[in-house]
Amino acid sequence: MNPIFFGGVEGGRVKLDRPDQYLIHLSGLEGKRVEVVVRKETHPRSLPMNNYYWGVIIPLVADHLGYGKDEMHEALKVKFASTADEMGLLRVESTAKMTVERFIEYTDEIKRWSAEFLNVYVPDPGEYI
Repeated sequence: MNPIFFGGVEGGRVKLDRPDQYLIHLSGLEGKRVEVVVRKETHPRSLPMNNYYWGVIIPLVADHLGYGKDEMHEALKVKFASTADEMGLLRVESTAKMTVERFIEYTDEIKRWSAEFLNVYVPDPGEYI
């Protein structure tokens, strides 16, 4: 297992939240080569965001187009969360791995498209129609 250690950067140095656990983990790697990756911490989407997507967006668009929920999800990912690589093959992004910011962008794109091309209004979270 590869644990993930969180912290911040202060004065050009990494300050870990739990340095004691980091040192314990390092002691088990003594004499071995290691890989160190440092990146900005991301937060996956929340349960309410997931519920909004599966409980509001997906059913409204799927019902309008005659798709099943899973089928609609896959079609929307291809349309709004994919890019073609240099060989022309599609790379479809996982919505489960999207950051909060990316997931909001993704759902906003679906809502705009639904309104413009399907004439289907998708309410915002907490909005009642």
